[in-house]
Amino acid sequence: MEVIETIVIQSTEVEGKETVVPSVDVDKSKAEFIWTLQATWHLVNTRLEMDQAFDQPVCKKKKLWEMVAEKVNAKLRESEVTDITVKAYECDLKWRNMLATYRKNAERAKRLGAASVHWEFFKAMHEVLGKSREEIEAQRRAKLSGTRVGKAIASKRFTPILPTPPLYMELQERKMNMWAQQKALEERKIEAINNLAQAISSLAHKNNTQMSKDGH
Repeated sequence: MEVIETIVIQSTEVEGKETVVPSVDVDKSKAEFIWTLQATWHLVNTRLEMDQAFDQPVCKKKKLWEMVAEKVNAKLRESEVTDITVKAYECDLKWRNMLATYRKNAERAKRLGAASVHWEFFKAMHEVLGKSREEIEAQRRAKLSGTRVGKAIASKRFTPILPTPPLYMELQERKMNMWAQQKALEERKIEAINNLAQAISSLAHKNNTQMSKDGH
């Protein structure tokens, strides 16, 4: 069976060679899962599809790896590979090894360009793992913008979450007090403007009267 791991050592890629399981180790081969190219692709695709679940701050990794193992086994059964069963810890260990290989190849791609990397899993893994947090957030917002929730948030036409009744009543009372104070302030402004207008009018009238007397 083909061993797919590629290790970058001083800018030199070492390709794995085909391994043959001796007939005397048949029972051992059933106990220890052998990662074929097909099984490895199933693992990569399944793990990348669940990357957001693994990236959650609070998640049970053991349960997630059990789900990964179940999906990989299901895909193997669909391919008529029924005598092989992979366990959750084997998927976890294999992914850790592949992740280390991916990171080495990612560093190589930065230095020498993506064309210098020939590892068959690099492109698929890099499309998911190589994205920055800004790109992931931008994609999340783009997906959300097409949903009802996203449109409601964008237009601000969503129902706010009301506080608990005691706090709500207190907020309402404060709002009424602020409204009353604002109304009183407006009334004072209007009164001050009217008084100023009357004073100006009175002063103008006195000036006109004085000018009339001086004219006579």
